[in-house]
Amino acid sequence: MNPVFLIVFIILIAYLLGSLPSAVWIGKLTKGIDVREHGSKNAGATNTMRVLGVKIGIPVLLIDVFKGFAAVKLALLSVVVTESFAILQLTLGALAVLGHVFPVFAGFRGGKGVATIVGVLLALHWQATLIAIAVFLVSLFISKYVSLSSLIMGLSFPVSVIFCFKQHDTSVSIKIFSVVACILLFITHRKNISRLLKGKENKASFLFKS
Repeated sequence: MNPVFLIVFIILIAYLLGSLPSAVWIGKLTKGIDVREHGSKNAGATNTMRVLGVKIGIPVLLIDVFKGFAAVKLALLSVVVTESFAILQLTLGALAVLGHVFPVFAGFRGGKGVATIVGVLLALHWQATLIAIAVFLVSLFISKYVSLSSLIMGLSFPVSVIFCFKQHDTSVSIKIFSVVACILLFITHRKNISRLLKGKENKASFLFKS
C-alpha cells in the first residue's frame, strides 16, 4: 500500500476506534439503558458504574483504555521513523480521544476521554502513566471525587514526564502532548470544576460501598 494512503487509513481507524461507544453499547445490551440519559449523562466508565454498577462499568473502563492504547500502536504499521514517528503516535492518540468525546457511532455524544487518554499515555510513556494512576488512586481514596482525582492525575503526568524522567530519551513531542492532554482534561471537566468550587460535585460513593 502507498505509504501516504496507509497513514490516512490508520488515522481513520484511530478515530473509529475512539468512536466505539462502549458505555452506550454495553449499557443498552445489558440493561437496555442509554447511560447518557442518566446520572451525569456522560458516556464514560464512571457514569456507567454510577448508573449500572461497577461490574458493568469495569469492562467499559478497560475497553476505553484499550481504544487509546491500540490507536497509538497503529503507528507501528507505518514506515515513519524518529521524531515523525512520535508525532504520528500523538496524532493517532489525539484522534482516538476525539473519537471518544465525539463518537460517530453515537451521534457525536461521548464521554470526557479520561480512560482513553490513559490508554494513549500508557502507550507513549508507561512509567509516567503508572505514577499518574497511583496519584489518581490516592487522590480518589482521600477525596472520593473521581473528577478531582482525574484532574490531579492529569497534572501529575506532565510533571513526571518533564521532571522525573528528564534524563530519559523522551521525545519533545510527547512532553508537549502531556501538557496538551492535561489542558484537554481540564476543558472536558469544566462543569465538574464549577461544581467542585460550589461544593455540589457528587462523590463516588458507589465505589466505596461496603
